[in-house]
Amino acid sequence: MAGSGRGATVAHVLWEYEVAGSNPAAPTSFLSYGSRVRPGVPESPLRSVVLVALRLGLTAFGGPSVHIAMLRDEVVERRRWLSEQRFLDLLGATNLVPGPNSTELVMEVGAERAGWRGLVLSGIAFIAPAAAIATVLAWAYVSFSATPAVGWLLYGLKPAVIAVILQALLALAPAAFRSPLLALIGGLVCVGYLTGINELLLLFGGSAAAVALSFVAGRYQRGSSGSRPTRGAGTAMGIALGAGPSVLLSSPTASLVAAATAAPAAVITLGGIFLVFLGIGAVMYGGGYVLLAFLQSDLVEERGWLTSAQLLDAVAVGQVTPGPLFTTATFVGYLLAGLPGALLATVGIFLPGFLLAGLVVRLVARLRESPRVRSFLDGVNAAALGLMAAVTVELAGAALVDGATLAIGLGAALVLLRLRPNPAAVLGAGALLGMAWKFATVGV
Repeated sequence: MAGSGRGATVAHVLWEYEVAGSNPAAPTSFLSYGSRVRPGVPESPLRSVVLVALRLGLTAFGGPSVHIAMLRDEVVERRRWLSEQRFLDLLGATNLVPGPNSTELVMEVGAERAGWRGLVLSGIAFIAPAAAIATVLAWAYVSFSATPAVGWLLYGLKPAVIAVILQALLALAPAAFRSPLLALIGGLVCVGYLTGINELLLLFGGSAAAVALSFVAGRYQRGSSGSRPTRGAGTAMGIALGAGPSVLLSSPTASLVAAATAAPAAVITLGGIFLVFLGIGAVMYGGGYVLLAFLQSDLVEERGWLTSAQLLDAVAVGQVTPGPLFTTATFVGYLLAGLPGALLATVGIFLPGFLLAGLVVRLVARLRESPRVRSFLDGVNAAALGLMAAVTVELAGAALVDGATLAIGLGAALVLLRLRPNPAAVLGAGALLGMAWKFATVGV
């Protein structure tokens, strides 16, 4: 291809198309793939931000931290759409609301660049590639999972998934457990989940504990200095965020959702699938990995719609596809009810994010000023990591079933922690090792 030694991949074409359109000084070789953009004619803000989101959706492997780093490089460093401070403000405020944070951040950048249309279309562009890939993989899984070869692949893939989750736990721990009290909150949440306490109670109980401890510490410090407490919009916002989930969970709407989704284990309905994932998307903090705790509790233990082994397979799909990890819901929805289930699960889990992203753009200045909101977020992060650790313990029981799977899991963990490769490569290696081991032992 002219002007490039690389193959003309879809992602490459999109990158060159978008750069040429948003940068009037872009060299004409960027147009060598036949795009319709003319040199010197700036691309529209809406088109440019949607193309950036689509390219990230096609190429951003590795989870939310990778998504955020790639997005920052695009919109702060390379295109100068946002200042560093504005990007950090959006990032910090996004962490204060539930849902898929990296996806919401993409939407917020879309809103900054092109208004509400930019928010909606950039969100769809980021989500759609991973959702489509997850749907195809779910079809293949349902069609061929009973064959021995696929079973052998999954045999080695599952322990590698445990290693990937463990790496994420260790990477997040320093930021989440910044004090002994936050570490204690996380530990108590982990123990509470393993003893059967509802994950939402634990999540918001941990955040309430952090806010209460922050309030007590602030009162003590003010008493020592003789100053009076101050009140402001930020504190009110923090109280509203802290109380919001409790109000939501006790409202008539929440009762209706609970009644509609509390179906017997043998009954799977499209409405139930949509409401389950809508509820998860509306209240889940902590990112894609914490999704495991909700799915394990709601779909495996409470409703019996999935097995732990199927959940691990769904997590693996989320790891090997680009874009948001929440497209694990797409895979699960397909397992439960085919293509309609995949569509409804995807819409349900991402819909709250579209609404919350618009809210963040409007409230970012107030959110970042409130010490109560910061305390709330600290508690949520600590509790979310505790939930993640507890679910990892449960899923490990389904993945590490013998000496070979234990060896694959330990080897994958060592490689991830020491060499830090792309998790998708480690998952692929684990799957191939599992297949090789099964082939060798079954052939004996």
